[in-house]
Amino acid sequence: MVLAATKRYTASEYLALEDKAEFKSEFINGEIIPMAGASANHNKIALDFCRLLPLVIGDQIYEIFMSDMRLWLPEYSRYTYPDVMVVAGEPVFVDQRQMEVSNPCLIVEILSSSTQAYDHDSKFRQYRSMPSFQEYILVYQNSYEVDHYVKEAQDRWVLMTHKGEESVIRLVSMQIEISLRDLYKRVKID
Repeated sequence: MVLAATKRYTASEYLALEDKAEFKSEFINGEIIPMAGASANHNKIALDFCRLLPLVIGDQIYEIFMSDMRLWLPEYSRYTYPDVMVVAGEPVFVDQRQMEVSNPCLIVEILSSSTQAYDHDSKFRQYRSMPSFQEYILVYQNSYEVDHYVKEAQDRWVLMTHKGEESVIRLVSMQIEISLRDLYKRVKID
């Protein structure tokens, strides 16, 4: 059996195609991977998370980006679209177009059955290549459950799992708290 060769693209070719594309795709080491659409719960959770984040805490300014802002991971030659990213201070953009950021301190992914394992493993490993990255939030869509990773040292991450409506996430990178009751406010739990 002969397998057809997969076309490989450069990052520049991907960006040119993505600028004209009707649907978003990720770029992983020369391959273009189409992204699936998101459910109503997915969108509600992402919006609620952003809505609950302040733009200024004390003297610290934060920039909050939703799923249309690309993230560039140079070590893995990868462009991806996290559901939510937070940058402490000034965003570092890849170029003057300001369409790709490279310095989030916090990333949030809303999990689906098709992405859950990938978001926990490969994607998290690649995100950890960024020095600015301090906190990773994985939100389940159909239950009050959040996996929360916090960087304690160079290669040491601690996992906290939050379950139930009464649970509270304490964001270390922003020094705020978010209750699961507020995060899932308009979400239909099965």
